[in-house]
Amino acid sequence: MLEPSALKDWLHRDLPVRDKLLLILATFDQPVQLADMRTRAEAAGFRIPKKWNMSDVLGRSGGLGIRVPAGWELTDTGKNHLRNLGVESISPAAMQVAADLRKHLDNVQNVTTRAFVEEAIKCHEAKLYRSAIVMSWVAAVDVLYREVVANHLAAFNTEAHKANAKWKAAVNEDGLTKMQENDFLDRLVPIGVIGKNVKEELAKALKLRNGCGHPNSLKIGPNMVASHIETLILNVFEQFQA
Repeated sequence: MLEPSALKDWLHRDLPVRDKLLLILATFDQPVQLADMRTRAEAAGFRIPKKWNMSDVLGRSGGLGIRVPAGWELTDTGKNHLRNLGVESISPAAMQVAADLRKHLDNVQNVTTRAFVEEAIKCHEAKLYRSAIVMSWVAAVDVLYREVVANHLAAFNTEAHKANAKWKAAVNEDGLTKMQENDFLDRLVPIGVIGKNVKEELAKALKLRNGCGHPNSLKIGPNMVASHIETLILNVFEQFQA
């Protein structure tokens, strides 16, 4: 349920002894001996204190971790307990993106954008991959709208009118939503908000978002979500003040 490479981060958090032992068990897919648990913890940079009575702690865990003939194992109840802590079996790359997104959240000052980003993080961590893609895209577009209104509105309206003579000049973010998002991205390149290559990557992200926003047979996995969100982190969230 938990990648061994992700154990390091969890073991160095301020968690109860019981939860740390359960986390170690979560990195195995079969019953293990206490010695195996100690070795796994040391590989993650955490030496289990000798004063910890591991058998006693796990034996008093209320059935979260149990002793079977082959060793100690995590029960389904134990797995649910760890899920409530935010533990899931996602790839290291996906976990890193979630961590990066949480770091960025501290720098998002706008309340609306912050709410979108926070929801995208929660969706990602809960393995709601389609929702994570949709919400992270909504957050990115919100940032771009605010950047245009704050610093490029006149130039944007001029460029938009060149492409469509019927365009009604926008005066705020709501006005920008009148334009299709793909067309919106096209207008950003000539006025210097983003470069051509960035626009192409964002167009791919938009296409994926559209694929996730409607019922279809598209399959989405954690690494695909990681790549999508990383693109938005590098090219939108870290580039513009939100």
